[in-house]
Amino acid sequence: MSNPSGVSVSFWGVRGSIACSGPNTVVYGGNTSCIEVLCDDHRVIFDAGTGIRPLGASFEPGTAVDADILLSHTHLDHIVGLPFFAPAYTSGSHLRLWAGHLLPELELEEVLCNMMAPPLFPIPMGVMSAEKAFNNFRAGDAFDLDCGARVRTCPLNHPNGATGYRIEYGGGAICYVTDTEHVEGTHDENILALIDGADVFIYDTTYTAAEYDAHRGWGHSTWQEGAALAREAGVGTYVPFHHDPSHDDDFMARVERNAQDVFANTVVAREGLTLGV
Repeated sequence: MSNPSGVSVSFWGVRGSIACSGPNTVVYGGNTSCIEVLCDDHRVIFDAGTGIRPLGASFEPGTAVDADILLSHTHLDHIVGLPFFAPAYTSGSHLRLWAGHLLPELELEEVLCNMMAPPLFPIPMGVMSAEKAFNNFRAGDAFDLDCGARVRTCPLNHPNGATGYRIEYGGGAICYVTDTEHVEGTHDENILALIDGADVFIYDTTYTAAEYDAHRGWGHSTWQEGAALAREAGVGTYVPFHHDPSHDDDFMARVERNAQDVFANTVVAREGLTLGV
């Protein structure tokens, strides 16, 4: 798709909870959350699930990469790919990592270092030769990236906290809102304000409405709620995301058809998909 604003979004990991491989997930993909946003030639990465490994492998070996990595939160499925991101071990790479859900009890560097420490992982983060900066903020803050993109955020309803993001650049806006649970009968006003008029709205649709009752309190939403939010906020393209690992390709194809009946400009996230803004 064209991107007159200079913004594009590519999907490298679209699953939630745990990666799932096999013949039943080849169409939509089995890697966990990772999305690459290009603002002209500036790179922003949403989350570091297992999808960040193939993203790293897409570069020529030894390529230095400059990127901001915006984490929705630090549950394992959203950070477990970071130790396997090849550019992190390349001298000359610059990685700026951001999280808005940890303060005041924790800080991002501490959490990631604990993940990459015995007995959980044999290689400490210090082995990464990339220059790294760890940025802690509070969900609801707004800030500018070095590339000139404006980032707005909001808190999400998820166990241990999570952050929704809106990136604005060149007149385009992409919103990444995953790992959040809706409240039936109302819409989250923080999310509605964040996604208002966005070109692309990526939303946690782990469950269908029929499945939701059995998963109350787990911190996830439905494609039906996402479609309602998209309609209410007047977004351009609605992208259901964070697919449950039990939802195979046939299931996801049905979700896509049903969601398009409710919100016509719906594209279910799948690995390899790129959207221009």
